[in-house]
Amino acid sequence: MLVIAGASKPRKVVWLAIGDSITYLNDHKNETGNRVTKGYLTLIAEKFPQVTYINQGHNGWTSVNIADKIESLGLVKADVYTIFLGTNDWWQGKPLGTVGDYEGAKGSGTVYGAFRVITDKLKQLNKKAKIILITPMQRGDFVYINSYKNNAFGSYKPKNGQTLEQFANAVVEIGKKEKIPVVDLYHDSGINLDNMVRFKRLKDPQTGTYKDYRYPEYVDVPFNPETDEYPYPEESVDMTYDGLHPSDKGYGVIAEMLVEKWKGLE
Repeated sequence: MLVIAGASKPRKVVWLAIGDSITYLNDHKNETGNRVTKGYLTLIAEKFPQVTYINQGHNGWTSVNIADKIESLGLVKADVYTIFLGTNDWWQGKPLGTVGDYEGAKGSGTVYGAFRVITDKLKQLNKKAKIILITPMQRGDFVYINSYKNNAFGSYKPKNGQTLEQFANAVVEIGKKEKIPVVDLYHDSGINLDNMVRFKRLKDPQTGTYKDYRYPEYVDVPFNPETDEYPYPEESVDMTYDGLHPSDKGYGVIAEMLVEKWKGLE
């Protein structure tokens, strides 16, 4: 822990956060149906006034998208960079590749290769910067609050022959290889399929009446985006508000875990 002598103020810290919608929504709470009060960037910046954040979260983007657009994103020199990607790579079926793609800088054709493109760029911007990786969280069944047709099953089964855990493990492996800290939300956060939501409200296929299903009961119960009510009413909110994106409670867990890995912040 950093101890600051005398009454001198902590030096200013510029934090650039690269991510997908989980990062993006920090500053677009209207897109959460106003279910989120504060995202993880705001929580940390409020607790540590020396920190100024730059939100480079991109809705629906993958590590491959970020790598492909790395020169046009407007990334700037910062003291700390966080990279929180992977969940969309899994859902969109991007090939994970192997650690050899990272080591050999094989380019953005795989997730491992894309992470190398991203980390190389950040080192180029500031070779002394701190880089922290954040693994994807587990995820339940997602239904977008503003468009029910935008929905996805959870991480309880593979997509395109790949599990979300494999993507989380890849981030952990890159962290070990680079000797940089990893916030392992997938394995260590306590955010899991049982507490993503308290329940999913769906029509009982036998009776047609709405019923609250907990995980794993909801897995095989159909949801019709054309006719059914939104399956996650306010009272269903737990670690997420829609099966995928963190609630205030979930963002609080992410912020706490990130602070733990951010040496010298306190």
